[in-house]
Order: sequence, then structure tokens, then C-alpha cells
Amino acid sequence: MLVHPSAIDPSSRTLQRLARLLAGHRRRIGSRWRRLTCSRQALLVLAHLRCGDTYARLAAGFRIGLVTVYRYIREAVDLLAPLAPALEQAMDTAHRKAYVILDGTLLLIDRTAADRPYYSGKKRHHGMNVQVLADPAGRLIWASDALPRATHDLTAARTHDIPATLSAHNIKCWADNAYQGPSPTIRVPFRGRNLRGWRRRHNRDHAKIRSLGERAMAALNGWRILRKLRCSTTRITAIVRAIVALELAK
Repeated sequence: MLVHPSAIDPSSRTLQRLARLLAGHRRRIGSRWRRLTCSRQALLVLAHLRCGDTYARLAAGFRIGLVTVYRYIREAVDLLAPLAPALEQAMDTAHRKAYVILDGTLLLIDRTAADRPYYSGKKRHHGMNVQVLADPAGRLIWASDALPRATHDLTAARTHDIPATLSAHNIKCWADNAYQGPSPTIRVPFRGRNLRGWRRRHNRDHAKIRSLGERAMAALNGWRILRKLRCSTTRITAIVRAIVALELAK
């Protein structure tokens, strides 16, 4: 196998933070020796999450075994995932904003046609549903646990108690038509294709506001591992939360 040098775009500060997290973990468990230093392990994890490098490519590039690569990545993801904010913690950030933007995104997964709960009829692909909150500038505030894509956006939002939490904290939220009626604080556009007058202008302005939320989606999709997940569906939530922790730590 040929090996060549490459580059990834996360900052050195992100690398250093992850390396310090790994170093603290090694001290707690009394780990005496590893094939890779904390900095090299952090670089391996970022290459996997940011660039989507496979275990085989990472094993060849870092000159370690496949099992070691898997263990290093799982260890780092399990350390990062608890650092992502819970919904109640995200409300502290949302309180400082004029409003938030709510939307759902599809994370494609590698599944067979028999796995119907994960199939999205709209996208015609298997995937997982993740709900995302963004601020008025489109910066990521919070991302939910992953649910099978067959789950409707409104059902997913209710499953995560998003409407009730926004109402309890009296936080204004802009969302699309999929979120009709769950909470008075969630503002959605008028339904219909042939709207006229102020309703049409309202929907146009509403769409401009919601479009900023796509920046948060783009921030998540910038981590290429999320573009096509080939891991167990039970691990996807931890991966999403780990990436959110890294994204918010920038």
C-alpha cells in the first residue's frame, strides 16, 4: 500500500485540546505505553472524523494495526461525546440570541433495503434523523441524538422535547412547515403554493431567515464522516455529539 502525506483543516488548537483530553484520560486509567502519543492519536481521530479516512488507510498511514485504530477512535469519541451540550444547556446560549432556527438533517448510512425503519422516502436512501438548532448567524448551538430517518421531523422534535423546552424558556424559533402546530414559540410559514399579498411576503422573509440555518448543517457536513456513515447505528449519536463538541470548541 502506498502512503502519502496529507493535510486536514481543523486548527492546531483543536488538535491540542483533543490531545490534552486524551492525556488526562491516560493518566486517570494509568496507561503506561501506547503505540501513538496523545498528539498522534488526536491527529488520527481528526483525520477519521474530518476527512472520513477509513481504518485501513489510517492503519497504513500511522503504521499501527486495524484493531488499534478502532480502539483509539472509539476511545476519543467516547471522551468527546459527553462534552456536547444537552438541550437544557443549549437554552443558556439560546437565551442570549434573538431567536433560534430549528431544522432536521439526514445522515446517510450504509444499510440494506430490509432495514425499513432507516429508509427515507423523501431522500430515497437509508439514514438517521438529527435535529439541529442554530443561532441567527447560522452558528451551531445544539444537535440531537440520532433517530431512524423514517421518523418525521415533528415527531423527532417532540421525542427530544424541543417544542416543550423552547416554550418553557420562551425562546422564539423559526422552522419549516414540517413543524406545524407543536408550540406557539415555533414560527412556521403559511401553507399553500398560490399565496398572495402579505402572506407571500411573510413566507419569503421567513425563508430568508431559515436559510441561515443551513450554515449549521454545512458545519456538520464539513466533517466527512457524517456524509456516509458505515458504523453501527448505535454509535452514530456518540459520533455526532463528539463532532458537535469539537465544532463548538473552535
